[in-house]
Amino acid sequence: MDTTNIFTVTPMSQKIELEAGQVYEGSIVVANPANAANDFHYKVEVSPYGVIGEDYLMDLSNQSEYSQIANWIEIDEPTGTLKPNETRDIYFTITVPENAPSGGQYAALMVSSENNNTASSGLAINNVFEMASVIYAKIAGETVRAGEVSSFSIPGFVTGMPITTGVTITNDGNSHETAKIALEIKSFFAASPLYPTPEDDGIISELILPNTTRYITRDIDGISSLGIYEVKETVNYLGQNTTFTQTVVSCPIWFMALVFVTIMAVIVAIVRTVRAHRIKHKVF
Repeated sequence: MDTTNIFTVTPMSQKIELEAGQVYEGSIVVANPANAANDFHYKVEVSPYGVIGEDYLMDLSNQSEYSQIANWIEIDEPTGTLKPNETRDIYFTITVPENAPSGGQYAALMVSSENNNTASSGLAINNVFEMASVIYAKIAGETVRAGEVSSFSIPGFVTGMPITTGVTITNDGNSHETAKIALEIKSFFAASPLYPTPEDDGIISELILPNTTRYITRDIDGISSLGIYEVKETVNYLGQNTTFTQTVVSCPIWFMALVFVTIMAVIVAIVRTVRAHRIKHKVF
């Protein structure tokens, strides 16, 4: 197993409260695991952070009014080398301008490997791998909180597990907001919920960035693929609860095929019986 590019970066994200004119010092931790085959030569850079589309594809190249913070961050020691089983704190400084806009600001600290391995032919092979630690910053000042739960998507009929639910949430404000999404599944013929379980409270939390719309899906497995269920999804967003309930019929294809074959067999049996009866009682 090639462990050249296996390394870890923690935390994967951090939320920071800042004020205009403030100087903030923070850090991330980069680790080269004990089973690494080589020393890890790292490089840390700062990129703007944003998203593309409702599926929230990561955007690390386009600058926006909400990623100005990428220009305010300096990495103390942006390059270095870690031996196997060695970790290092990478410190960074955020110098917030006096005229910084209030609201959300987002950037990513990109840690990349730059291990050059020399092949037998003498050609250099550049093996680069990247991981990001995302900074979600909120600059103190006037905060606009606006948005809505736009729609729910829960199928009424499925042919197999998992049951996939979806919800669309819009943020029209100037800072990130948290949406807490709770899911409950009951059998149509029983009062006790099948989900959530004692091990899982059924609630997830997702960030919605300013001036974006996010489509969030959930796959729920672990229940029978044959049954009728009541699925209820509740979103707590901007201090309000929005709930949608859907009756879901789950019928796997194999069961539908079995029912079809059974019905056809019954029809054939009836037709044969009727024919036999007519032949038996036919008058010549």
